[in-house]
Amino acid sequence: MAEFTARPELCGTFGAVASTHWIASAVGMRLLEMGGNAFDAAAAAGFTLQIVEPHLNGPGGDAPILAARARDPEPTVICGQGPSPRAATIDAFAARGLDMIPGTGLLAACVPGAFGAWMVLLRDFGTMRLRDILEPAIHYARAGHPLLAGASAAIASVQTLFADEWVSSAALYLDGDRAPLPGTLFANPVLAQFYARLLDHAETVSTKREAQIEAALAYWYEGAVAEAIDAFVKGTEAMDTSGRRNGGLLGASDLASWRPPVERPLGIDHGEHRLYKCGAWSQGPALLQAVQMIKQLDIGTMPLGSPDYVHTVCETIKLAMADRDAWYGEAMPEGVLEILLSERYAAERSALVGKDASQELRPGSPGGMRPQIPSPQYTGDGMAPGGGGEPTMAGERTLPSGSRSHQRGDTCHVDVVDRWGNMVSATPSGGWLQSSPAIPGLGFALGTRMQMCWLAEDLPSSLTPGARPRTTLTPSLAYRGGRPYLAFGTPGGDQQEQWSLQLWLAHVVHGLPLQAAIETPAFHTEHMVASFWPRERRLGSLTVEGRFSEQTRDELQHRGHVLTVGGPWSEGRLSACAHDIDGTGAVLRAAANPRGMQGYAVAR
Repeated sequence: MAEFTARPELCGTFGAVASTHWIASAVGMRLLEMGGNAFDAAAAAGFTLQIVEPHLNGPGGDAPILAARARDPEPTVICGQGPSPRAATIDAFAARGLDMIPGTGLLAACVPGAFGAWMVLLRDFGTMRLRDILEPAIHYARAGHPLLAGASAAIASVQTLFADEWVSSAALYLDGDRAPLPGTLFANPVLAQFYARLLDHAETVSTKREAQIEAALAYWYEGAVAEAIDAFVKGTEAMDTSGRRNGGLLGASDLASWRPPVERPLGIDHGEHRLYKCGAWSQGPALLQAVQMIKQLDIGTMPLGSPDYVHTVCETIKLAMADRDAWYGEAMPEGVLEILLSERYAAERSALVGKDASQELRPGSPGGMRPQIPSPQYTGDGMAPGGGGEPTMAGERTLPSGSRSHQRGDTCHVDVVDRWGNMVSATPSGGWLQSSPAIPGLGFALGTRMQMCWLAEDLPSSLTPGARPRTTLTPSLAYRGGRPYLAFGTPGGDQQEQWSLQLWLAHVVHGLPLQAAIETPAFHTEHMVASFWPRERRLGSLTVEGRFSEQTRDELQHRGHVLTVGGPWSEGRLSACAHDIDGTGAVLRAAANPRGMQGYAVAR
């Protein structure tokens, strides 16, 4: 008898969509039913996620995308991570008395990359009209959607800030002086009207599909949107996590000079699979490094949930993340990435996995170079707990309301596979409602991804004008037999690669079906420099779900892990889609996380 799972393993032959919200998954399937392909479906789902998960992403945020046509030899990376403004220098922050970039407000805003990334996906890979893609998002923004409990809590956590400081956000999100209740219909008519104007403009320019998409890109990055952002940033000083009101650095010229880079992915082999990730402007290579090390450690002999398994995976993650913190970024020295991903280097690193939990950050020295991990320091007054970054737990953290105490934002994810074998994995995030004040006339906030840059010189991830911050956003896509096989990913900031690694090992090494792999008891460590303000770290930490046995928990503590036991279903929000080809034909599979009670998969 098959092992019980909270959700069924969904299978079909026509199409499959999995995402962090049931409405987005349904919208993706709607596009497939209309005759669209996986790329059309992913774009429509992505725009819908901006509406139905406004506390987790928004139009002003970011969206790294991995896209693979059925016959492509490897996926294509569409980088929806915008760069820092040209005025964003270390000296500019020093002049403001800051040695850490605030986690909220306008100072941390980069060029909004999500819109451009979805447009490039639609233009280069899709088949449907712009109207087909935007209409579902416009509908839910105009007519409303049942507000998630997490979104209601996020608004409640910043309602005082909105009422006292971010009045443009108060006008959009507060019902009088209170947060709207969970389950009530919530609409954003300003955003609906904005997207309708954009669509009308594109259709006025041309009747041709690609020309409309180009017109929309120009409207956003060179036209009315860029002008509105420029005017708002220049004319506004917004309270942020520094405890002060600060203006921003982003301007119209920063948007006009940018379009999403289209790049080759990074990849490694693991048995019959080849696993692909985005470049070192993301934390994606950390998953590849971890898999390379795991290959040396005979993980297949360690039962899932056993102390040996949890300890080995946790210690491997610590090593990969230490390399991330020391080496990843736009200024990574030449040749370092090739060494970090090599099997020889992985063998050296995996030898450091001992019987006891490490209490140190241990980056490697690729090519004999000396690693340097930044030391977080903050001298600004009014520093509050919490911040602008992604939470480490699936359960939303609700912090006390007030202008100096902010609910953290998080991330979304969507995977799609169609009947032709095309596949997409995308991780949109940023620009959540609590990141910065809403822009009048647009109905959305700018992102705060620049908080991931360091205000110290000569680090791979030091703040550099016009460079991408090293983002946590990290979709995954794997090939098998030379064809796209598996798209997967999760929200969760620094935990994204950790939970993705656990899905990969449960499915590929231990042979569990996708749904069972997602539901397997999970864990994470915060034994790294946090990517989000205020950049804390918890050496030796290990958080496990309460479903782990008491014997496993006791043994992990005995090995030196600083253990926290979370709820039974508290770790991660994974989703996945697969194109499974065997001797009888192709079967499409989809799976989504029951944790959080909002992710959903659809397949037929």
